[in-house]
Amino acid sequence: MTRHIDFEGIENFRDLGGYDTACGRGMKAGVVYRSANHGQATAADLAKMAELGIATIVDLRRRRERDREPSRRWPGFAGEVIENDIEGVEQDWAEAIAAAERVDAEWFRRDSLGFYREAPHQPRHVDLFRRYFRALAESDGALVVHCAAGKDRTGLVCALTHHIAGVHRDDTLHDYLMTNNEARMAARTDFLRTYILDLTGKHVDDEALRQAASVHPDYLDHGLAVISESHGGIDRYLEEVLEVDNVLRGKIEARILG
Repeated sequence: MTRHIDFEGIENFRDLGGYDTACGRGMKAGVVYRSANHGQATAADLAKMAELGIATIVDLRRRRERDREPSRRWPGFAGEVIENDIEGVEQDWAEAIAAAERVDAEWFRRDSLGFYREAPHQPRHVDLFRRYFRALAESDGALVVHCAAGKDRTGLVCALTHHIAGVHRDDTLHDYLMTNNEARMAARTDFLRTYILDLTGKHVDDEALRQAASVHPDYLDHGLAVISESHGGIDRYLEEVLEVDNVLRGKIEARILG
């Protein structure tokens, strides 16, 4: 199947389904989508999302991010939008860059590893991830989950979704790394160059921009290892922290498995 879906103003939009699963039923296509933010969506993009039957939008961004790039919706959209304004101890990405003495590729690598280490237990993410899984279990129609670039916050919750479905870890990693396709990387680094300069006044070199725009296997591995080590396994994290008990998990499986 063609997993990536082309949009004019939304990047990194793709179907999370279509993979084989351990139970043999396979993960359905056309149920869960992942993407970057919808702030630059064109009228054609909005019409395409409506055609996909999207009824739930999960926006993992902070309030400041949503204010900087407000989401666009299509005429007549009456679905559920999941977001929150919970503030935590984590520093806004732009503020962290502005405050840093030196911003290079290594800075972005450390920043990403720090995110995956802290995110699974931050109240803001816990709330959003819980509501995402409840919506996935109980809503009708398709769901799209996104953050700013559709790579880290989105990548983590999508990996957890694959885990519930029984998608092999190799396929999950392959899906995660699809964010690094060359066409997207070229466009994203050009965008980030101007975006960071406008927000922080800092010039960042190309190597650092590519690091900022990409994902790496050790990021996701680190995040999932933190979850497993903290709770004795991903399944216990899902139940103890995200409240995905056997009943809710059964509903999710009914929705996403063939």
